[in-house]
Amino acid sequence: MEPSPLPVATDSVLRDLYDAHGPVLLNYLLRLTRGDRHLAEDILQETMLRAWRNLDTLVTEVLAVRAWLYTVARRIAIDHIRAQQSRPIELGDDRLDQRADPDDEVERLLNAESVRQALASLPDRLRIALIEAYLRERPVAEIAAALGIPQGTVKSRTFYALQALRRALEGRGFTFPD
Repeated sequence: MEPSPLPVATDSVLRDLYDAHGPVLLNYLLRLTRGDRHLAEDILQETMLRAWRNLDTLVTEVLAVRAWLYTVARRIAIDHIRAQQSRPIELGDDRLDQRADPDDEVERLLNAESVRQALASLPDRLRIALIEAYLRERPVAEIAAALGIPQGTVKSRTFYALQALRRALEGRGFTFPD
């Protein structure tokens, strides 16, 4: 359930409350959060939201209000710390490749682009042999006739093209089983 909009009088009271206690409370929260400004500001915002929800019960004494705000802010900070401690440890991205989903479309697109770049880096004679043999799936005799070279040359170019392609892909971070 969303809170209703602030009446003008309540808005000014909350603004005065924030102006009087916000900067001091933020400094306190920065110490509690070990300098994490974003977290400290989030806690301050939550504290002010709770103050707004309890405006009718807050006393008007400045020191009593400040003590209440400090208590609420400290409890919210403790809740954040406990929530962070209960979360599983997040691993860095150094092991991300070990968890890659083989069916991930983005990963396939990136791999396909890397293969295209590696293929483009090959000399023409090797690249053409690979394209004809593996992408167009043409038989060796047909490739030899189309290029006007002996069948043995097609076979050797294909062999050397695969080796060169493997080296080019390894240079782009790909690994292959031995």
